[in-house]
Formats: sequence, C-alpha cells, structure tokens
Amino acid sequence: MERKSTADFGMSFLLACMLVFVLAASAATDNITPSRSIIDGETLVSSDETFELGFFSPGSSIKRYIGIWYKVSPETVVWVANREAPLLDRFGVLNVTKEGTINLLHKKTEMVWSSSRIRTAKNPVMQLLDSGNLVVKDGNESDSANFLWQSFDYPCDTLLPMMKLGKNFITGMNWSLTSWKSPDDPAPGRFTALIDPEGFPQLVVRNGSEIFYRGGSWNGERFTGTPDLKQIELSNLFKFEFELNRNEVYYKGEPYPALISRLAVNESGFLERFVRTKQSESWLEIYFAPRDECDYYAVCGAYSSCNTNNSPRLCTCMDGFEPMFPTEWDRLKWSGGCTRMTTLACRNSVFTKYNGLKFPDTSNSSFYTNMSLKECQAECSKNCSCMAYANSDIRNGGSGCLLWFGDLIDMRIYIDGGQDLYVRMANSTLGHLVVRKNSSEIKEVAIVVIPIILIGLVWGGIVFYLRRKKLAKRVGGKDEMELPVFDLDIIVKATDNFLDNNKLGQGGFGPVYKGRLPEGQEIAVKRLSKSSGQGSEEFKNEVVLIAKLQHRNLVRLLGCSVQGDEKMLIYEYMPNKSLDYFIFDQAKGKLLDWRRRMHIIDGIARGLLYLHQDSRLRIIHRDLKASNVLLDNDMCPKISDFGLARTIWGDQTEANTNKVVGTYGYMPPEYAVDGLFSIKSDVFSFGVLVLEIISGKKNRGFFHPDHSHNLVGHAWKLWMELKPLQFVDCNLEDCFVVSEVLRCIHVGLLCVQKRPEDRPNMSSVVLMLGSENPLPEPKLPGFFTERNLPESESYSSTHHELASENGVTISVLEAR
Repeated sequence: MERKSTADFGMSFLLACMLVFVLAASAATDNITPSRSIIDGETLVSSDETFELGFFSPGSSIKRYIGIWYKVSPETVVWVANREAPLLDRFGVLNVTKEGTINLLHKKTEMVWSSSRIRTAKNPVMQLLDSGNLVVKDGNESDSANFLWQSFDYPCDTLLPMMKLGKNFITGMNWSLTSWKSPDDPAPGRFTALIDPEGFPQLVVRNGSEIFYRGGSWNGERFTGTPDLKQIELSNLFKFEFELNRNEVYYKGEPYPALISRLAVNESGFLERFVRTKQSESWLEIYFAPRDECDYYAVCGAYSSCNTNNSPRLCTCMDGFEPMFPTEWDRLKWSGGCTRMTTLACRNSVFTKYNGLKFPDTSNSSFYTNMSLKECQAECSKNCSCMAYANSDIRNGGSGCLLWFGDLIDMRIYIDGGQDLYVRMANSTLGHLVVRKNSSEIKEVAIVVIPIILIGLVWGGIVFYLRRKKLAKRVGGKDEMELPVFDLDIIVKATDNFLDNNKLGQGGFGPVYKGRLPEGQEIAVKRLSKSSGQGSEEFKNEVVLIAKLQHRNLVRLLGCSVQGDEKMLIYEYMPNKSLDYFIFDQAKGKLLDWRRRMHIIDGIARGLLYLHQDSRLRIIHRDLKASNVLLDNDMCPKISDFGLARTIWGDQTEANTNKVVGTYGYMPPEYAVDGLFSIKSDVFSFGVLVLEIISGKKNRGFFHPDHSHNLVGHAWKLWMELKPLQFVDCNLEDCFVVSEVLRCIHVGLLCVQKRPEDRPNMSSVVLMLGSENPLPEPKLPGFFTERNLPESESYSSTHHELASENGVTISVLEAR
C-alpha cells in the first residue's frame, strides 16, 4: 500500500512538472526581468517571431550553450553566449540581475558566463529584439545608444542586418566575426573576419595572425575585391553601407524587407552570405569568398597580378618587373613575387596606368577624401616612397586620393568591375609606359627594331601556314598521337553508308553508328554532325586526350577519320549500350541486380581516379552522366565522350571558363554559376550518378508529390529523416546488402555537397566504397531542388529567382 502511494505521488509530481513546463512554454515572451529566469527548455522569442533564444546543443555534441537562432531555422545559430564555457548537463539557468548584468549559472549557484555593463540600471530588462540583438535596457528605453549591454557588440561567427563590422576608435570596441572551431564546437576557431583599420581600412579574413583572404578597401559602392556584389546591389535586394570618420569605421548590409539575411565566416575561413524568406524551406547562398585561387591572399607575391583566365599560369609580373625567383616561377610557385628590372630613381620616374585591378593591400597606405586625381598624382610624385596612387571613390567619375607605400601586394585582374591603378616606374622602362626620348634616339631604335619585327612576322606566318597545312592532313595522325587514321570509304562500308538500322544513338555532338571492319571487328562510329556545337577544337581535344588514356574503365579509341567536312571517331563497340539504357527503364532495370550496380559504381570511381590522378595527363571530364558510361559484354562500365574534357597541370586541381558547357542535373553549383571547374566537379557528377544507379531514377525531372526536391534533394531528405532505404530502386526488391546500399548512398551524398572543398577526392571515394570505416556526415547538397517557390512567396520576378534554391540563370550554357 505504501509503495502504491509513493508511485501515485511520483506520477502526480511528474504531471505537475510537465504542466509547469507546458505553461511556461506557452507563455513565450521576448523579455525577462530580475524576477524571472530561463531554464533549459524555455526560450525567449522576438516579437515578430524571427529569432529565438534558449539552450541548445550544436551538431552531435551533448554540451549545452545559450544561443540565438532563427525560429524558422533552429539549426542556424547566429550568436552564442558561453562559447568557451559549455554546460555539461541541462541544469543551466539564465537571468538578469537587479544591476543589469546577464548571468548564466549552473544549478543557480555556479557562475558559468556573465555579461558586462556600462552602468547600473533602475529597472533592468533583458529583451530579444526583432533584429536578433539581445539587449539589456533600463525600463522601456528603446534608444540603442542607451542600452546597458547588447549582443551586437560581441559578434560570434555571424553578421546580421543592423550589426556593424568594424571598430570604434573612441571606445576601442572591435566588431569582428570569429569562426566556430567545428560544427560541434562554437568556441572561437582559427578564422576572423574584420575591417582592418591600418592605412585605408579594408575587409580581411585572418587565419590566426596571417591574412587568408582580403576583400579590399571600400570604393564608395563595394569592396574592391568583390566586384560580383555589384549585381546583388543592382537587384535592389541589398543596401550596403560603409562609414569612415574620426570616431569609427564600420560596414553593414541591409536586405530587402521581405528577406532574412546573414553573413557568416565558416570553420574553413570562407565568408558566406545567405538569404531566405520566412516561408521558404532552406537558405540560398548568394555570395561566398574566396571564390577562386586568385582570391587567396598574396598568391602571386609583390608586383604581380593574378588572372584566372590565364590558368594554369595564373600570375604575371607587371611591365618593367621580372620574377624574383625564376626557377620557382617556372614551377608555378609565385609567392616570391616580382622585382624591378630597372632601379627606380625617384626624380626620373613616370606613372603607368593599369586597368581592371583589385587594388593592392592598403595596410601601408594613406588617403585624402577631398583631392582630385591630378592632385593625387602630384602628392605621390613628391614622396619618393609612394609606389602608386588611385581614386579612393569610384562614384561620380572618381574622387579622393589613395597612396601606396612599400610593395604592391595581392592584386588580381577582373574582366568586369576592376579599377584603375597608377604605378610608379623607372623612366627607362620599356613597354607601354610613357617614355621620354629625343627624336634621334627614337630613329636609332626604329632602324634596328622595325626590320626585326617584319622578319619575325614573315617567318611566323610561314610557320603558321605550314603547321595548319600539316594539321589539315592529319588531325589525329600517327606522328602526333600514334593513332590509326581510317579511310572514309572503309567507315562508309562498315556502317552500310550510315544506315539508320545501324544507328546506336544520338550523342551531344552527333549520331553514333554500329559498324563492322573487313576483318570482322565490331566498332562504334561517332560521326560529328555539321550542325553540332563541336568544331575542330573539340574534336581534336577528344582525339588527343583519349588516345593517351589506357584503363579498363575508359572506352578505347581505335582511331579516327578526317576527310573534308567529315570528322569521325572510331571506338570499340559496347554491346550493352550505355548505362541510362538500363537504369532508367522499368523493365530493363531488373537486369541490373545489386551486385552489378555495385560493380558499375566501383568501376566508374576507378575510371575517374585514373583520370584525376594516375594518367599521364590529369583530366577533368566535365560531362560525366549515365549516357556517357558504356557497358561491355560483362557489364563492365567504361567512361566515354571526352569532347568537353580539359587537362590540368602539375598540382593544379581547378580552373575556370567563360563558356559553361555540360548537362543539367550533373553540374555542380560553382561550375554552373561561376564557370569554376575542378576535379571536384567530376566528383559532384559522380555523386549524382551513384544516386541515380541506386534509385533507378533521373536527377533532373524527378518528381515527388510531397516536396519540390529533385532526386538529390529527395535522397538528402530521406537521409535526414533516417529513411534512406526508401530511396532504393523497387526493382531490387529486398535483394541487396543493406550495409553496402547505405554506404553507397552515404558516399553519393558526400560527393554532391554544395561546397567543393567538402567533397572527397576520388581516391578517398574508392577507399570509402571498399571499406567499412566510419564516414563523415554529409552537409547540404548543391542544386537539390528544381521547382520554384509558390507565387505567393514571390515579390518580383528577379527576387523570386533569387529566393529559390535553383534560381540560377546560365546564359552561356550548352545544355544537353
């Protein structure tokens, strides 16, 4: 009887506690006074329900922190109070004292974290504002200048609208962003984003004490190293503000009212700007930096500019300069920079103009706000230590004066959005500089130079003509590529004059026919269509590349045929056609059991690994997809179609292009949007292909009644819901090894992660597929939805496009 009473009492106590918890939760408010505390499980919610404050555990950690997050996106934490002092249990208490100090206590007695205050309050109130700012104020005080304390003065890794990034010169307050150590640990990491006030203030990201990335100085519209922000600003989605005066320097950005926005520095040091609406399901990344190899600080050293269009030789010395260490320069190691060819004499120097530049590091510079460009030149000329000058403000035709002292470091060339820089040069330096010489000297130089130039032009023309003539005779010939050249008549007979019954399919650049050579060997003939996009360069590219490749998982090129307008490639014949012929057909898909699918996945991975790492040329395929994977008699996969492939050199892993070509659904975001391709582009395509092989469905055009995601997004959704086996092709029924399927889905999701640096390389992929070791958790995939938001969530056609996860316009894409 006593035992029963005790049980009843315990149940009643439990119910009472639950009731108290429910009542507390239902009475959510945006503020507390000293008479009330917040315990683990309770939250503050801003009045417009954008932000929420409470206890949380990051990632897979069990440690507890006080943080602020978006109510529509609880996993997106924007501020943490006790970054370096986590709680190890759920007995934390948050309150505000009668003096106006916020305290985080453990079991109401042990101090864990405490805020500062500038003065004592009469009626202190802690409030979470609609801006995401946690403040302590006196009574109903609403003027931010009179707040006793505010979280906006102590940023973590995220800059919210209305927050400042910069420094107050009077109080010494430094508003900077510091990355988390890891997704599971919000303690300060290695990277800090700040406005460096030394010289002319500029945006930088530091890795410890070293500069990792430099966004540059403010030019009146944007930072000089962020020309692509111009498009965001012109869309009227954002208003950027930069203030520099005697009291402070700061930057902040405010979005269009219907948007939620944040700028963050992640654990890898990348600055990322995200936007979303309250109604949308996910964040859209509209900007990140560094964007390419030229964005990394001082990659080319002093007096050299970086240009991604010159890949792999990204760096070029300025005119009148030469590499400091020529041997290292030849090895594509440019950090030593360049040195002057002619000693600079202060009183015998001139200035030369460089267009389209990201300004050099301004930490050793001075500036004048009210000075014309002519006055700026005069100011630089009279100071022998001044190495360059420019307008500090590009608005209204240019104004202000910026002077550089010491070496010019961290410059790059932009096709659009760069600025003019005037660099001090020795008067005797040749090139496009302004050189003062008398007429007799000019005549002497002309007598010597002009004949040399004419002879060079004539000789160059002869060499060019002979090379073109030789090439026309033997594109793909033996002396260059050791590749057999087939006579056109033989190919015509082998294919029965390209009979329709012999047509195997239609590739992106023309039809493919089955044929039989006189000795009985079966062949596949890829006939370049005269109306296709592939010209001589693409054709030659495929011939040169594939002729040098030998691997069991790459299709073998037997030869080529070039005669008149006809250009053809002759491959070994694959009797089982291409992979898409099986996996996307409900009936034929049954012929691919799990063992065969696993074999195909492994073979494609090994073929890509050979291309990226083990072949004589390092090759990025750029168009890996199901129709470009052929199957032989034993269903062994062979990667084909190298018309879009590109070679990379040495330790290079990426490049860029002004012409984005490929296939929708297989291209990663950085390639489709910015033209950046790398070995990680192929990894993304491989990930899509793996998910297609497992599911038996196409990524592009995939439809599910319950959500708007494509196949990649569907796989991600099921993975996050712990239902990955629902992703498996119904043709497999239950005849598969669960652990292998789960591992392949896991690897596929790792390969399609949005950020290239998060994706594994192919050597890691091959190891992961063949082992049972634990794998890292995948992050959000790229391009995981294809349908737009409902019309009700759109506020204009342009804004609607940016608010959708796939709102990307690709004007130069050759979709296939």
